[in-house]
Amino acid sequence: MKYALRGINAEELKFVKNNVQVAPNTRIGIKQSCNFGKIKENDKLQAVVLEAKVESTEEAPSPFNMVARVVGVFEVEDVVTEEDKQILAVSMVELVYPYLRNVVSSLTFSAFIPPIVLPVRFPEQLIPGFQSGAAFETPEVLN
Repeated sequence: MKYALRGINAEELKFVKNNVQVAPNTRIGIKQSCNFGKIKENDKLQAVVLEAKVESTEEAPSPFNMVARVVGVFEVEDVVTEEDKQILAVSMVELVYPYLRNVVSSLTFSAFIPPIVLPVRFPEQLIPGFQSGAAFETPEVLN
């Protein structure tokens, strides 16, 4: 299996301040998600979409709503087995997640609130349906 990062972009960046008062040191609920897909125009291209979202609700009020969605596009070859797919998914998230962390910190800092820094996470924690226990070898990188 081989892969190469071909591009990263911010698909959506949104910050809306709410007129909601919360107590100091209130924990803000940040929902993170991860999705994968193929690019229709080119079978060799795959994408990972990472998102961090804060939504104010009646049950969990927040002083702001925020969406930060980052897309990484990869060229991949020779992905044959399920193990290859899992290794590729982990590698894609490992490369793109630091950009999501940076975007969230920059977005909140630019909104004149204390910057939110997403925690360092293992890619497996973000990938839906990930089955641990696979022996991971580092895949080759395309030029």
